[in-house]
Parts: sequence; C-alpha cells; structure tokens
Amino acid sequence: MEIPQPIREDGAGFVDLGPRDVMRDKENPDMLVPPMTDAGTIPNLKFSFSDTYMNLDKGGWSRQITERELPIATQLAGVNMSLTEGGVRELHWHKESEWAYMIWGHARITAVDQKGRNFIADVGPGDLWYFPSGIPHSIQGLKGGCEFLLVFDDGSFSDLDTFSVSDWFAHTPKEVLSANFGVPISSLAGIPKKQRYIYQSTVPGSIESDRVLSPNGTVPLTFTHRLLAQKPIESSGGTVRIVDSTTFKVSKTTAAALVEVKPGGIREMHWHPNADEWQYYLTGKARMSVFASNGTSRTFNYRAGDVGYVPRVFGHYIQNIGTETLWFLAIFRTDQYMDISLNQWLALTPHELVQQNLNASQELMKSLQKQYSPVNKFLGFSTYPKTNG
Repeated sequence: MEIPQPIREDGAGFVDLGPRDVMRDKENPDMLVPPMTDAGTIPNLKFSFSDTYMNLDKGGWSRQITERELPIATQLAGVNMSLTEGGVRELHWHKESEWAYMIWGHARITAVDQKGRNFIADVGPGDLWYFPSGIPHSIQGLKGGCEFLLVFDDGSFSDLDTFSVSDWFAHTPKEVLSANFGVPISSLAGIPKKQRYIYQSTVPGSIESDRVLSPNGTVPLTFTHRLLAQKPIESSGGTVRIVDSTTFKVSKTTAAALVEVKPGGIREMHWHPNADEWQYYLTGKARMSVFASNGTSRTFNYRAGDVGYVPRVFGHYIQNIGTETLWFLAIFRTDQYMDISLNQWLALTPHELVQQNLNASQELMKSLQKQYSPVNKFLGFSTYPKTNG
C-alpha cells in the first residue's frame, strides 16, 4: 500500500514515520498536504457520523452531530436514524423544528397541530417532512425498514432530551393520570417506567386503516414534500434542487438544497448572505475550501456520511474529486434560500473595474456568466491532482 506523506511536489514538508492513521490520511489528502493557498486559523468544519456514539434499541438506532461534536455548528444539529420494519420513534415533540430527508426505505409519519388538526403520510426515498416547534409527532418504519436524516434549528439540540409521551407518563403520579384520563389507577399498571425513545412494534396496515378522522379536519399545510419530483436547476456539471418556504410552505425555519455534482464538476465559488450552511454528504468524495477573509482559508475532504459546515458569508466551493457522482444536502436555518455567485457578481459588475481589480486576462473576462449556473464542469483538470509524495 502506498503510504502518503506530508510532502508537497515543491519539496515542502517531510516524511511522517511516527504513529499515524494511514487510512484517515488517505481519506483526507487536502488535510495531510494542504493547498499552498491555505493559510491562517479556521476552526474544524468537518465531523463524521462514523465517529459518533451509536444509540442502539430494539426497533432501530440513532446517532447525532451537534455543537458538542462540531463546535462551530451553532445554528443546526443533525440526527441520523434508522428504523426496522415496524420500529417506532415514539410519540414526542421538540422545542426545535424538525426537518427530515428520507435516505432509503419507507416510513409512516403522524402529527397533530395546536388546533387539533391531524396528519398522516407515508414517505419514501428523497421525500422531506417538516414539523414546526412544539408539534407532537411520530415516525414508524414500514416494510423493509428505513433510514433518514433529521435536522434541528439549534446546534445545542439533543435527540435524547426530547419531550416523549412515555417519559411524561413515567414521571406523572398515577392518581394524576387517573384524573386526567378518567380511568381507574388499576388500568395504568402497564405504563412504561422510563422513556421508550425507539421500540419494536408490528408493521402497520394501510394508511387508510390507520387514519383517524378529526372533527377539526387535517392540517392546512402539508408536512411533507416530494423533493425528487421537483424540477432541478440544471448546469453543465450537475443539478440543484432548492426547497424553502416558497416551495414547501410549512418549512418556516429551514431551507435546503439537494446538490448533484458529476465527476469533474464543481459547485461554483459562492457564499450565503443570510445563514450558516450545514452539509450532509450522501455519496461520493468532495473537496471544499473555505475562505474566511483577511488571508485565511482552509481545505477539507468529505465522504458519504460526513457533515460539513460553513459559517454565514464565508466563501467556498465544493468539488467532486471522485469517480462517482457526488450528492450532498446543504441546509440552512432560514425561511428562504439565498446564495451569491462569485462568477455572476463579476459578470454583472462594470468590466473595466473587474479587469483592473483582478488584473484579469481577456480569457477570464470572457468566461464570466451573467446567468446563474451553480454546478459547472471543472476545466483545470479532469482527475484529482497528486499533491504528495
């Protein structure tokens, strides 16, 4: 096996013969040998779900990345969860809103709003759901089970500290429960003694058989959205599907983009003026450099299952450095998605001013694009360059 060394092609650096994690170094070539353009101190902008605590229950598992794991991520936290056939994430609610993306499989979700209007739906791969703060809900795996990503609009969130119905029952005197529900205390002998969180149950029947009619009707805005059915923005190097409160009206605190970058493609240089960016990598291998002003920049490598983070207004790009298509989610704590394209900004600025500012060649000036093109083919090289010995 070729062992990468922290040596640039210009001779900078030296061999590392001490204790080291060679596999981790091979996964992170731009951290072992940073580009010469990297400079200054930027905090860690990467954490992998593979490095988190895995909470295992009969019925499924969960793991989370919050600001405890990734301190820079103060605006958003994420939970990766899987449920078996019939596995249930019990009836619960949060102080935070819950935005979700179905990775694989199918699930049934339920909710009731503050006016007693209820909701039930089945979701599958690529579907989203959103529950506003305080709305009680549940999730259950259907045939074959499922896995999904949950994102909450507070970096300090913990999924193990949510408001669960079993936890509340367990910590309420039985005489109070008896009075509340109008039943004898003897009928409460079997209630759980602690929070159930995730538990195994049977696979539910058809959605029609599960439906409960409310005298107040159903919720006025659907809690689900078919993201993959949404027409994408197409560019030479991939596609982008943007979803926020303009397309998924109930989603008032979370916006997102599902980005596809083909091999040799790049999510162009840009920044977001209104919110931090919390990323989840679904497939492929990526390289991202983040520019933080005042001569500071740092480059990271990402793989499937990794979380990335970019503070608001920090310039960045995401490049596909692998042989398969790169897919990732970019998620924001805002009701409206916004980004500013470096290419488009320069194209729509007086040309002489741009040329003087950058000492730009005519070739560069002619390349500027007035139309938004978020994912482009990268013409500098078709495969990832060798940067270490």
